Amino acid sequence: MGAGMRVLTIVGIAIFYLTHVAYAATGTATYYTPPYVPSSCYGYQNNGVMIAAASPTIWNNRAACGRMYRVRCTGPTNQGVPQPCRGQSVVVKIVDYCPPGCAGTIDLSQEAFSKIADPNAGKINIEYTQV
Repeated sequence: MGAGMRVLTIVGIAIFYLTHVAYAATGTATYYTPPYVPSSCYGYQNNGVMIAAASPTIWNNRAACGRMYRVRCTGPTNQGVPQPCRGQSVVVKIVDYCPPGCAGTIDLSQEAFSKIADPNAGKINIEYTQV
């Protein structure tokens, strides 16, 4: 590969990375426990366990149903668990609605929350992007 092509490849990778990082929204995540059905979006259809409920922030009158979000823990919201993050991200499908008063931007399934953070934290700060 020529030097010019290598530069273009590196620039392309950098642009891809920066555009994905630049569009990450911040918020908080909580979790809910089974049973996960029925759900507001799919009734009694089983959508697995890598799922979430959308708060009014992203619900948009059911438009969030079926959207996929990559969620990453960025830190604690309280002093109970000072380092809750596990250093991973998770992709979840919005299948439900978390009504007004919802404690987080995204209410993750217990399994999804456990993948990115210590469940003892209860609530965490997150970055999330639609994928």
